[in-house]
Amino acid sequence: MARNRASARKAGTAFETLIAAYLREHVDDRIERRRLTGSKDRGDIAGLRHMSQPLAVECKNTTRTNLAGWADEADIARGNSDSLAGVVVSKRHGRGAAKDQWVHMTLEEFVAILNGSRDHTDENRTQLGETQ
Repeated sequence: MARNRASARKAGTAFETLIAAYLREHVDDRIERRRLTGSKDRGDIAGLRHMSQPLAVECKNTTRTNLAGWADEADIARGNSDSLAGVVVSKRHGRGAAKDQWVHMTLEEFVAILNGSRDHTDENRTQLGETQ
């Protein structure tokens, strides 16, 4: 059966709920699925933090992989939510358990998480007047 808009939304909501529940159980009991908040996407998961800073999480349950587009969405959500980094959690087809799903991010986001800072990013170097 092909997916229609309603079934895609239902699958997306179920996947977001699955991921939020796993993170809540294993990371922090304040993590939850974010309700839709209008045109300023802030990510699908609320309450996830690293080094006391929020992380923006985009969840994707699709048959086609679009890492570049998803990374752009995560970056927009990061900016809208004033988060340290943006990451994507995508459905690993054939695996239903939350623990088996994929996590994607750019190296820049990974370094931000490891350092707890975005000081290394091009946007911050440009603001400081530095060049490559």
